[in-house]
Amino acid sequence: MKEERLDLLSPSVRADPYPHYAAMRRSSPVCQVDPGGMWAVSRWDDVLFVLKNPALFSSQGFKAVFEPPWTGYNPIGHSMLALDPPMHTRLRGLVSRAFGASTTSRLAPKVERRAEELAETFGGEVDFVQAFATPLPALVIGEILGLDSSLHVHFKRWANDIVSIAPEPLSEEHVVAVRTTINALSGYLRDVVAARRREPADDTVSALLHAEMDGQSLTEQEIIDFLMLLLLAGLETTTNLLGNSMILFAKRPDLWDRLRASPALAAPFVEEMLRYDGPGHSLPRIAAADVTLAGVTIPKGSLVLALVASANRDEHRFVDPDRFDIERGSQGGLAFGHGIHFCIGALLARMEARIALEVLTRRFRGVELGVGAIRYTRALVVRGPVELPLRFS
Repeated sequence: MKEERLDLLSPSVRADPYPHYAAMRRSSPVCQVDPGGMWAVSRWDDVLFVLKNPALFSSQGFKAVFEPPWTGYNPIGHSMLALDPPMHTRLRGLVSRAFGASTTSRLAPKVERRAEELAETFGGEVDFVQAFATPLPALVIGEILGLDSSLHVHFKRWANDIVSIAPEPLSEEHVVAVRTTINALSGYLRDVVAARRREPADDTVSALLHAEMDGQSLTEQEIIDFLMLLLLAGLETTTNLLGNSMILFAKRPDLWDRLRASPALAAPFVEEMLRYDGPGHSLPRIAAADVTLAGVTIPKGSLVLALVASANRDEHRFVDPDRFDIERGSQGGLAFGHGIHFCIGALLARMEARIALEVLTRRFRGVELGVGAIRYTRALVVRGPVELPLRFS
């Protein structure tokens, strides 16, 4: 009798994957899952082994996930995220200077002003994702890249289409929507790059055009691939982190009261939230050789999902891992990855989330879930609400 495999994209798993992750850690820490029979790795030590060994587990897994045959060329599948050393090392060195502490400190006052403006519009029940969790990081990405603010309204739709890519499309309409988004966004970014070539500005696109390392510059396609990655990752990380945080606050009003009384707790809240219910759920890799983990041999060429969200709830790593503990000191666990692929925008995401929580808890006495079910992303690598009705008091 054929063993039934867990479908990571089923609505019930998307709504609450953590009991499924716990069952995997107990009985099948390395196993095949759907869609497509990819191999899931769920325990902390094994996930860390996958992330620490790029020679055994290639980042080309991102290309396998984000560029299945039905999409055509997808810049995300060719971006820095999907590269191994030495190409990854070269690209990361060229782009990392745009995401340091100076950029974060420069943008912090703008983030606070924007958060205040957005919170001011709340009245009655609001879709938090549309009203706050998307436009706030859209401002940050737009500022970094120097993008036209009138396009911010399209960012989340573009991001949703791209993260919805799976081995098999949902329908013909899904194929058309994804391909249309890839072409539209690629064309728009190509126009931005051309405009900066003509008239350089004080923004990251201009900096990337002129960046050099060891006498090498980025090609136009490398820049476009990276810009699409930045747009996608910059939106999905903060948007989902804020949405997941609000759901927890609605269930645990005592946490809201604590942050309201002690704003300095916003930073440790963000770290524990990244561990407890962070936006990133898996990091795809390709097995470069036959590899044995937890007594199971993963064949060479297999698509492997390192389930960082499961590792962050591993009972062998964290005491009482299903309990949210603001004093835990978890430093986000593996939410931003590990090693050479540690998220380049982690500092920015932490700043955005911290300021957002400070503003919201200062302005409102509490938050409750609104009417209707919460709908989650249908994506392998990230998880968060795409619609979140809330009432702020």
